[in-house]
Amino acid sequence: EAGEAMAGLLEGRVIAMTGAGRGIGRECAILAASEGARLIVNDPGVNPDGSGHDDGPAAQVVEEIKKAGGEATANFADVSTMDGGESVIKTALDSYGRLDGLVNLAAVLRDRMIFNMTEQEWDDVVRIDLKGHFTTIKPAAVLMRQQRFGRIVNYSSVSGLQGNSGQANYGAAKAGVAGLTRVAARDLGRYGVTVNCIAPGASTRLTATVPQSARELRESRGIAGNTGAAARAAEEAANLRSPAMVAPMTVYLLLDEAWNINGRIFQVSGGHVGLLQDMYPPFKNIYKHGKWSLDELRALVPTQLMAGVVNPAPPPDDLEVPGR
Repeated sequence: EAGEAMAGLLEGRVIAMTGAGRGIGRECAILAASEGARLIVNDPGVNPDGSGHDDGPAAQVVEEIKKAGGEATANFADVSTMDGGESVIKTALDSYGRLDGLVNLAAVLRDRMIFNMTEQEWDDVVRIDLKGHFTTIKPAAVLMRQQRFGRIVNYSSVSGLQGNSGQANYGAAKAGVAGLTRVAARDLGRYGVTVNCIAPGASTRLTATVPQSARELRESRGIAGNTGAAARAAEEAANLRSPAMVAPMTVYLLLDEAWNINGRIFQVSGGHVGLLQDMYPPFKNIYKHGKWSLDELRALVPTQLMAGVVNPAPPPDDLEVPGR
């Protein structure tokens, strides 16, 4: 993959990528470099839960890009702080004198069911997975607004857009990324800057570390999620779950020709690329001219608004449920 001839769709562009030392980020960096982009490869080399530090992953990706004839510079900053996020952008300016694109992939997992999750587990994930987008977007936006050009690609997750049990912290952060994407797109669109988002499906170090306790708890309770037989079947299609499958759409959104795609969320998994619907307007509604009474809502919500809508985590049949 790294040895492919430079096709040049990103020739002359400088792209910064966070979390680019492994997994999807690594594949995105290598593909962008093969298209002529100069890369800032950011990765502090932490464990999936955010602990530790290792310069190796980012340095190895930079080495791989250079061996293939490309240009890249490593950055090892922790983007959960403003100083860290700003250092990624500063590295681009110091190394190449410009910044054209930003891809935010840095993320950690600290999975636990909501009734067991600690404040620290919540804070650690939200700080890196959500704030870590803001810390790079803010300084990048200042530059891109001035130069009247830029491409930003953020990374959300099905966990945040649909819900996966055992991931309250991660899901909330990733849903926040989707909201941040929509707002930043509106803030920056008039300056020739696009901001889009990808919700990936791929087997990476992160997906491999969902604690068995959470996984087993989901399965034992029949709670919907990327679990059970469906997950096992998906995992068997390992080639389709490769992180490399997600990279092309990410790089496409960095191209000049993607100038009119803005504020959008794409689900990318295997050979599937899907454009997600906006949350507004609602896809079903009931309306009256005036204030609803409780009795009217009791009559119409179950029969009209919620007709055919499935509860993703229904209580078991043998549980006594008031109102059932």
